[in-house]
Amino acid sequence: MNQITTIGLDLAKNVFHVVGCDTHGKQVVKKMLRRSQLLAYVANLPPCIIGMEACSGAHYWARQFDALGHHSKLIPAQYVKAFLRGNKNDYNDALAITEAVRQPQMRFVQVKSVEQQDIQALHRLRAQRIKERTALGNQLRGLLAENGVVVRQGINILRQKLPELMEAENGLSGLFRQLLDQGYQQLQQLDQHIEEYTQLLMVISKENEAFQRLQTVPGFGPINTSAFISLIGDGSAYRRGRDVSACLGVVPRQHSTGGKTTLLGISKQGDAYVRSLLIHGARAAVIQAAKKNDALSQWINRIRAERGYNKATVAYANKMIRIGWAILRHNTTFQVA
Repeated sequence: MNQITTIGLDLAKNVFHVVGCDTHGKQVVKKMLRRSQLLAYVANLPPCIIGMEACSGAHYWARQFDALGHHSKLIPAQYVKAFLRGNKNDYNDALAITEAVRQPQMRFVQVKSVEQQDIQALHRLRAQRIKERTALGNQLRGLLAENGVVVRQGINILRQKLPELMEAENGLSGLFRQLLDQGYQQLQQLDQHIEEYTQLLMVISKENEAFQRLQTVPGFGPINTSAFISLIGDGSAYRRGRDVSACLGVVPRQHSTGGKTTLLGISKQGDAYVRSLLIHGARAAVIQAAKKNDALSQWINRIRAERGYNKATVAYANKMIRIGWAILRHNTTFQVA
């Protein structure tokens, strides 16, 4: 049997499908493995390239395979689709991965470290609690409106008004007051969880030297800094800062043909959560730039005067991402001109 040089692995929870190819791309192995069998099987293979879609569990398996002497490559799932032939099944998916991973121009996803995934998990939990708090606040305001009590929007206003409404003479029944009390307690629990997650991010930010260097850039705070680093790591997976901007979707979309270049709005590709945090940070920096006179603030103010506040915010977010990549990649700090 010819030696395997490339493995395409279709990931799942318990059943994995493996297709192996030799140096000429010829299929030489086709197997189905249980989760308990996978590591033992891969450990007995000669060092080879193992391609996987960048999906759930991919970063964990990539770290395990790299520790065994293999070279793992993660591919965005949308890039694998073009290589799928015939009907969709697990073996055809694995074969498509082997063909995609051999392409010289293919774009790969950097394998995340355990620390990056820990920070990412912290952000996901915090964002989910914020979403639940918003939903609870909207629900409570809606239920109050059904009983003739209207509360203005805003979680702080609701948090302040609920104790007053439960004590006031406003025609609310005893059962409804009891339900409001339970909702208020749930709101306090969500506030506590969000605060605990936020404090964890603050502690991580203070203890990590790279986080501190990145926060020298206007617009980078502890929250969006940790999200940014959890996404790009030390920046070594990107050739230049513009590649990071493209990854986060703050560069223009194109609809060009016949030699005529047509640029549209930003692409909004990549991680929407990280992009939103960076846009919020850029918005704060744009507001503060109006009070400053350094070179960067002058550039922001000029863009704002020519293009408006929103476009200046996105333009600075683009620049902020590029500066952030340069700081992480070249181990420097931001110097205000």
